[in-house]
Amino acid sequence: MTYALIDSATMLRRNLKRMLRYPSMTVLLIGMPIVFLLLFVYVFGGTLGAGIGGPSGGRAEYVNYVTPAIILMTIASAVQGTTISVAMDMTEGIVDRFRTMAIARVSVLTGHVLGSLIQTMLSIAAIIGVALLIGFRPTASLGDWLLLVGVLLMMSFAFIWLSVALGLASKTVEASSNVGMPLILLPFLGSGFVPTDSMPTALRWFAEYQPFTPLIETIRGLLMGTPIGSSAVIAVGWCAGITVGGYLWSKKLFNRESTR
Repeated sequence: MTYALIDSATMLRRNLKRMLRYPSMTVLLIGMPIVFLLLFVYVFGGTLGAGIGGPSGGRAEYVNYVTPAIILMTIASAVQGTTISVAMDMTEGIVDRFRTMAIARVSVLTGHVLGSLIQTMLSIAAIIGVALLIGFRPTASLGDWLLLVGVLLMMSFAFIWLSVALGLASKTVEASSNVGMPLILLPFLGSGFVPTDSMPTALRWFAEYQPFTPLIETIRGLLMGTPIGSSAVIAVGWCAGITVGGYLWSKKLFNRESTR
């Protein structure tokens, strides 16, 4: 166990150095959610905010409504970066070299997971900072913020393990850059940008039962004090299922005898 922890710390340091040497990926993963935030607040926010209503209405109301969705989209964007990073290791032969060395095999994947988790949390902090600058005004107490950090760590951990599995399953780096795209688009088909009540019946049914809606409602409830109801329990269930599924799938793929 001690050797596994030491090797995992080494692999984590390797992935953090890669992020510093190739900052373009980090900038892209942070920049895309910021672009979406500014687009929806300043281009669509006046109209959509008036439809949502509230004491202020308009753009000021909508920035409070849409920010939780953008936070979750930030997590989904980080998935794409992790998938590409894992696929690069698997296709460029470095993993074959690691397998010939006296290191804990689990440390290779653990380094990716922990490095991506740090990158994701920094990205979320940047998004919240930008949202505050353009008018986001959460009502969360200190306890709510602490609970929110735990929830975001749980969500990030789940989707990162899924992204590791997607990267291992991708045959090329080019293919890995596309497999995570549905995760970025799913918030649009939930309660992230408009209430599900405004959707047609079939789409509303999908929006209410897909995993991103309870995740968004949990984040929104902690930040804005809106009713969470059963969304928190459902969100925890989805995260647990995604984590276990992603981990087992990753382990199975990584234990194959040879890389591509």
